[in-house]
Amino acid sequence: MKKTISRGLALLLASMLVLSGCGSTGTTNETSNEPNGEGETTGQEQAESTETASSENEIKDLVISQLGVNEMETFNILGSQSQKEFDVLCNAVDGLLEADAHGKLVPGIAKEWGTEDGGLTWTFKLREGVKWVDMNAQEKADCTAQDFATGLEWVLNFHKNNSVNTSMPIEMIEGASEYYEYTKTLTEEEGKALTAGEGSKFLEMVGMEIPDDYTVIYHCTDPKPYFDSVATYACLFPMSQAMVDELGGADGVRAMDNTTMWYNGPYTMTTYVQNNEKVFTKNPTYWDTECKLFDTVTTKMVESNDVAFQLYQSGELDYVDLTESNLKTISGNANNEFYDYLVEKPVDKYSYQIHFNYSKNKEDGTPDTNWNTAIANENFRKAIYYGLDLTDYYKRVNAVNPMNCENNFYTMKGLIYTSDGTDYTELVRQEMGLPENNGETMIRLDAEKAEEYKQAAIEELTALGVTFPVGLDYYIASANQVSLDSANVFKQTVSSSLGDDFIVVNIKTYISSATTEVYTPKLHSISTNGWGADYGDPQNYLGQETYGYDNAYYSTSQSKINDVEETEATKALIDTYKEFTTLVNEANAITDDLDARYQAYAVAEAYMLDHALVIPFYYNPTWCLTKVDPYSKMNAMFGSQNEKMKNWKTNANGFTTEEIKASEEAHNSATNK
Repeated sequence: MKKTISRGLALLLASMLVLSGCGSTGTTNETSNEPNGEGETTGQEQAESTETASSENEIKDLVISQLGVNEMETFNILGSQSQKEFDVLCNAVDGLLEADAHGKLVPGIAKEWGTEDGGLTWTFKLREGVKWVDMNAQEKADCTAQDFATGLEWVLNFHKNNSVNTSMPIEMIEGASEYYEYTKTLTEEEGKALTAGEGSKFLEMVGMEIPDDYTVIYHCTDPKPYFDSVATYACLFPMSQAMVDELGGADGVRAMDNTTMWYNGPYTMTTYVQNNEKVFTKNPTYWDTECKLFDTVTTKMVESNDVAFQLYQSGELDYVDLTESNLKTISGNANNEFYDYLVEKPVDKYSYQIHFNYSKNKEDGTPDTNWNTAIANENFRKAIYYGLDLTDYYKRVNAVNPMNCENNFYTMKGLIYTSDGTDYTELVRQEMGLPENNGETMIRLDAEKAEEYKQAAIEELTALGVTFPVGLDYYIASANQVSLDSANVFKQTVSSSLGDDFIVVNIKTYISSATTEVYTPKLHSISTNGWGADYGDPQNYLGQETYGYDNAYYSTSQSKINDVEETEATKALIDTYKEFTTLVNEANAITDDLDARYQAYAVAEAYMLDHALVIPFYYNPTWCLTKVDPYSKMNAMFGSQNEKMKNWKTNANGFTTEEIKASEEAHNSATNK
């Protein structure tokens, strides 16, 4: 079968066929094994040493922690869009594909896959012998193609899934939107009674075929060269109709827990005590017999990372994320027992941005005309873009290496690469004419430009009746000291960078729901959010900012650009958004040449940033103490499976800074970073 290779962290390879087998986490490095100098060895030698130490001290029963605020709310992976559930349930349920440690797509339940018509039709050949089991690993049924149809029907059924995970299938799969709308016309009882079986309305309407028990075919609305990366996401995961029937239908599925759900993944959850503990046990029937799994994994729920740190100190945990204070304490004292064990984690898959609200309301519900007029002015936004020095804020995220947090792009770095191995964000950098990161100062800062744009904005906006300083309402969760501390740093950053005569930050709070209390009533001036890709293509990022689309997440939920009435003051803003949208749509139309597609997207992204429609904020390379090598995990910049506890390298003695640095070098060499 002809196959189009993943665009995660992998290069576009010449080979077009993927066969069955466990996704190996082994790395290669062509660096010489000769010493570099006195007392110094190559990254390869250190990596080999780490591998030896790890194998001698492998952890069989892992113990980790999870913050109590991140307790899961559902056991149905099809019914979640939250990372807190994905991190748990990706260990219980397998999908078609997964990623390896370098972000390359590798077989999951699908042993081979591909497209022969440029991405219009995708065929997945499933492996036989994959079993559904109960909590105690007792076999319940075979996992077959029909289960993927049942899963997609569930996602697209308005009465079953409450519109969770619908956006990608609706946008990508032929007939999916029509079926979703059809289910809305039915009564709740009628909708819940629907199945994806032979002769069903689902198979009649939706572009999905199951010609046999081990073949799944998807027909896309138009060519989707990245559709294979969508197969790592929850929206295409399987569900057994036999399990649905056993649980009594849709309501039973919604109410299922670890004792009643079915598993086809590497672990079953044998213990679940809400807000206390989860225990995962290796699934002896798991299809991937060659992979490395833990015998058990225990997740302890904790109140804070400070509590987790205490548990790590006492030997009760095998991993802990460090707070700012703990990191400073350890890094500032060479005699600290953990000084040589500080590990800077690789950046997660989230690119954090500052999003402007272009249609802000005051707390009384009336339009905030002063803010709305100001933020519609491009000179006002560019003064922020060129003038905002985030160095002090980066120090809160990463006190040791703050400039590792520097982000100058909207799309996450490492998401996709061109055919010659160039990171997509490098194309954006070149389009914008930015220098390369120097690790010392923010490369987009330009005090002279910022001042010019500031004075131009003051002159233009004063003529329109805007009063200065412009108030910027920044909302955080109440009673959250960490958020408050960060907000105060941000407020001081704005003050010192732009001047109190220009913008003044007003820190405000919400009680429980930012969406309900802040974003829906449009009270925020800005929001600071991180977006992690669902699939490996720039469309998943830039498409969230387009004008006039209900499914563009940030346009509708954060920037509110579609709500802006066209006036003399807002016309240029709307025209800029429309031009950006045209550029995104033009890029999305290129499906036969990925290099050309990525270049076109780079033009669109550069246009968006040059006009300061959104401000890149930061990356999140935090620090930890760990007995798990983070570079052995699934490191994809898309999908929902990075925390699948499979093929993880461990060392019961903990990994040192130098050991993980060597692992990083070997990993980067193998991925051509």
